Amino acid sequence: MKSLSDIPGLGSVRPDRFLLIAGPCAVENEDVCMEIARHLVQLSQELEIPYVFKASFTKANRSRLDSFTGIGHREALTILAKVRDTFNIPVITDIHSVHDAVRCSDFVDLLQIPAFLCRQTELLVAAAQTGKWINIKKGQFMSPEAMQFAVDKVRSEGNDQVLLTERGNSFGYSDLVVDIRSVPIMKQFAPVILDCTHALQQPNQKSGVTGGQPEFIKPLALAGVAAGADGLFIETHPNPAEALSDGANMLDLAKIEGLLRTAIEVRQAIS
Repeated sequence: MKSLSDIPGLGSVRPDRFLLIAGPCAVENEDVCMEIARHLVQLSQELEIPYVFKASFTKANRSRLDSFTGIGHREALTILAKVRDTFNIPVITDIHSVHDAVRCSDFVDLLQIPAFLCRQTELLVAAAQTGKWINIKKGQFMSPEAMQFAVDKVRSEGNDQVLLTERGNSFGYSDLVVDIRSVPIMKQFAPVILDCTHALQQPNQKSGVTGGQPEFIKPLALAGVAAGADGLFIETHPNPAEALSDGANMLDLAKIEGLLRTAIEVRQAIS
């Protein structure tokens, strides 16, 4: 099993730290991406936390036809590459098709499989064949034990560069719940990241716009670190109310430092 320290450009991950994957939900424009990346790079260096910038180059699973899906594939991927090259950090984006796996691999360092697609064999195999690190988000309908088979599909192509991300399970029609046991269970198969923002979504709202409970991001993140998660996934924005996608469950960029400092204290306490 590959370790987080093997991710290109990341550096070693100390036992008393964790990986941070963070950024806006989607690439809105260059200014927002660069502002968030600059802030998080400075913070991660100060706190000695390895950091991967995240943003979706396109959104393919919006509830409503008129929801924001992106600024254009080429423009968004070019911005992601600029973030990577400007700050010399790894970058990750979601893919939704075999074609996405191929076209995105030149612009980013890690490919992310969305939760709804975590069982799509063709997509997992195509992602694995790029030779990139693959982050598979656990489906809202999946048990943690079943995620070993998604990992197997990637490894079948000789690619052992796999992460798993816990992001909650469906709880009724319009809520999610995190079974924290998922963290140690999935760590048997690959390093585990806790997505403490998407796990607080409230999907299937009558408005067609997903809700969220960002006030619980910090306690959920701390629970994940205490359970042994190898990293935290956080969607963040300078002004979540104006974010073009998933603003309801994002963490305000100004609040992320306090969360990370407390999470480090928890990690140190259990190390």
